[in-house]
This record gives sequence, C-alpha cells and structure tokens, in this order.
Amino acid sequence: MQRLYVSDMDGTLLGSDSRVSARSAEVLSRVGREGALFTVATARTPATVQPLLAGVYSKLPAIVMTGAALWDRTAQRFIDPVTMGAQLEKETVDRFLAHGVNPFVYRLADASRLEVFHNGKLTRREENFWLDRRDLPLKRFVFDRPEAYSTAMDDVMLMLGIGGSERIMPLADELRGTGQLSVSAYRDPVQPTVAYIEVFAAGVSKRAAVERLAAMTGAEAVTVYGDNLNDLSMMEAATDAVAVENAMPEVKRAASRIIGPNTADAVALDVERLFEHETR
Repeated sequence: MQRLYVSDMDGTLLGSDSRVSARSAEVLSRVGREGALFTVATARTPATVQPLLAGVYSKLPAIVMTGAALWDRTAQRFIDPVTMGAQLEKETVDRFLAHGVNPFVYRLADASRLEVFHNGKLTRREENFWLDRRDLPLKRFVFDRPEAYSTAMDDVMLMLGIGGSERIMPLADELRGTGQLSVSAYRDPVQPTVAYIEVFAAGVSKRAAVERLAAMTGAEAVTVYGDNLNDLSMMEAATDAVAVENAMPEVKRAASRIIGPNTADAVALDVERLFEHETR
C-alpha cells in the first residue's frame, strides 16, 4: 500500500531551535531514498522552507503558504500557485486599510520568487517580522510604493496583517463574510491584545493541498503530523492523523494517536517505523 506522509514544520518536525535535527534529516532522507513518500505542509514560504529542508531528501514537492502552492525543491519553482485575482485583491486591500491595518502583500515576482509590499510606518512587531526575513534570497521586501495598495494586482497569493486584536478580529469576520477568501486570524499566545491575519483565495488550505498531493502520488493512505490549529484541516483529510506530544489540546483531541514531542525526532522516527513495517 502506497502511503503519503505529510508533516507540519514549526512545533512538529522542527525542534526547539526551529531546525530539522541531524538525526531527523538522516532518517527521513534514508527512508525517502528507499521509497517513502514524505513531504511537509507549512504556512512558511519557500524562502525559509528551502534552506530548512536542505538536508532532507524527498522527491515530492513541499506544500507551502498553507496550501496556496506546491514548491518544487529541486527546480526551485512554484507549482500551480493560487492567486486572488485583481478585483478581489484590490477589494481586500481596501478592507484592510479601512480597519487601520497595513497588509504585507505577497505577489509572485516570477516562478521562483516572491515580492512582499508594505506601505506606511512599520510597527515594532512588523519591523521584527521583516528583520527576521529580509535577507532571504527567494523573497524581496518592497516598502512605501503607493501603487502597491492603489493598483489591483492579479498575482497576489497572500495578505498578512499584524495589529491590535480589536482591529484584526473584526477585519477577519468581515473578510470571511465575503465568501471569496480563506481567512485565518489568531491572537498572539504571549500578548493576546496583538493578533495576526492571513488571507488567501477561497479554497486554499493544507487539507486541499494534501488531497491534491495524494491524488498526484496515487497514495491509498495518508499520515499527517501536526501540533497547531492550522493543522486541523489536513488532519481531517488523513487516514492516520497524528499529534506530537507538545500539540495544542484541540489537535490532540482530533488526532487518532499521539507520539513524542518535536524535540525528540518523533515525526522522523514514526515515519521510519511505519514505512519499515509496511515494506517488510
């Protein structure tokens, strides 16, 4: 039986240092070369996925940007990215601005790179967000270009906002009400007065991308690994939904089983165990 293995990254595959450990990389690369169908599904963009998985062999594309695209790690290019369309993009920017939130607007610069636009003075959290990502080769930030907000663009994959929860949460409700977008909004776990919002075209989700990849590979079974709320959708698409020990309570309740924590190479060792059992 062909099985597809899909893991979230942060808090699941990645350790406490936000890296793939040497042991996990070795185990996953070995079983991957033996035929295991392993990949990741993450909210991250290819700009960070590419270097983080540099030591992990997989012949499958990665699911990036919460399912807005697949990423061919060998050719370093997007596969069938899902964009908003010009009219919807402009309407969405206007709704952000009406709520006092200046979005980071992610558009395709070409088949391999993203441009991220932002206008207006950066808040401290927005500046930290940028500083953590400013030197990545597959992503370029562009600031204070008025036409980025005033001109409709048909190649936008994501809008991300950071701000007070009193602004972000009503914005999220309004955008969900359009029925044309996929919206995720959540409060900062340390400072709940601050919130984040991520907006994609309708239908974008980890679940949809996992189902697509399962169809592409002909997998008859799907094992997914997760720790956070945005992993719940792909867990619904799995025949085997696995939570790491450090997962949120809601994720553990939705899981069919629970393994060790992300700090103990639990995902890699579980993939190895299942693969070797099924290929004996």
